[in-house]
Amino acid sequence: MNDILPEQTPVWQFLESAVKSVLAGYGYSEIRMPIVEQTDLFKRSIGEVTDIVEKEMYTFDDRNGESLTLRPEGTASCVRAGEEHGLLFNQAQRLWYQGPMFRYEKPQKGRYRQFHQIGVETFGMASADIDAEVIMLSARLWKKLGILDAVTLQLNSLGSNEARAEYKDALVAYLSERKDQLDEDSQRRLQSNPLRILDSKDPQTQMLLNDAPVLSEYLDQESKDHFAELCAMLDQAGIRYELNPRLVRGLDYYCKTVFEWVTDKLGAQGTVCAGGRYDGLVKQLGGRPTPAVGFAMGIERLILMLETLEVVPEAVKQPFDLYLAAEHKGLQKQLIVLADKLRDQLPEMRIRVHCSGLKNINNKARQSGAPWVMLVREENDSLMANLWYNTEPQFDIAEEQIADVLHQQWLQKT
Repeated sequence: MNDILPEQTPVWQFLESAVKSVLAGYGYSEIRMPIVEQTDLFKRSIGEVTDIVEKEMYTFDDRNGESLTLRPEGTASCVRAGEEHGLLFNQAQRLWYQGPMFRYEKPQKGRYRQFHQIGVETFGMASADIDAEVIMLSARLWKKLGILDAVTLQLNSLGSNEARAEYKDALVAYLSERKDQLDEDSQRRLQSNPLRILDSKDPQTQMLLNDAPVLSEYLDQESKDHFAELCAMLDQAGIRYELNPRLVRGLDYYCKTVFEWVTDKLGAQGTVCAGGRYDGLVKQLGGRPTPAVGFAMGIERLILMLETLEVVPEAVKQPFDLYLAAEHKGLQKQLIVLADKLRDQLPEMRIRVHCSGLKNINNKARQSGAPWVMLVREENDSLMANLWYNTEPQFDIAEEQIADVLHQQWLQKT
């Protein structure tokens, strides 16, 4: 688990602001859930034989002996909240959330045991148009962030639960005859979660899978039609994608559409956003059958990508726009008042006032990191100000002109 320091938070805010802007443009509403849930919620939704439940959850008993878990993902919590508050039955909902998730797994680049996700979940819409919308929404976000060319969309269909069960039987039969050639994790998953073997990174296992049954051959007609319609919409929207017949999701509740946005800009190919359709989850958690589709993105991984590609504007990294200081201590009271007047007149400008000590004031002001620096002095019983932009002198300004000159010059430079 790690701290996010003051010099890092502007990039987080840049990303979060872009996400909020895009989601608002699509009419999605924010929901906020607690970070602690009853353990049974995740066992029922994620699956007891998944790596998350078996190895990675932070689970503990409270003082009443009730088993609680720090949420490892957000979808189950969102479904629980929607069902608990009557948001799902016979309704269409477009929701999003953000916040920390917790998994006890090996830390690696861009991944921590406390990590942060932004999730998008939609409910009550069964047709492929909403699948297309959430994918197009994510593509619009990459474009807004300046990373669309650095990510690739991979698509697959898992079919209905019945079709997937038939395929699972065929896959298990094929791999059981070659069990001794599988890697250790795949051998363990063969009975508990065989579809995850398709995700194996072991080269020998991947070679075995070249001749294994293919999921697309077992899809029911409805799933085929659904997937074809989705692909046609993405084609018409100009969204490029790759079909990946081995793409499965790590959670048991997915069906039909699954997708991932992957990148190779962080070393080995990694996933920055993933999701799909999970029509059976609401019923699985005690609600009435409700179609649903959504996705989640890891904020740390995206932050790392933004920094690696150097697409964050320099202005974003500056915590304030104007550094305001006084020439001597006797002007400090007037300086504080002047700063607040400027905040009234220029509410969009971020102003930091130099406080507590005037030693090396000129150097401190110019080294503050702010593009604009103003040093206030007294002249003939009135205030004057020297203005710099990026350490270059600009103007001498009388007090009554400061706001107008600042506003005019700031507009020209931004």
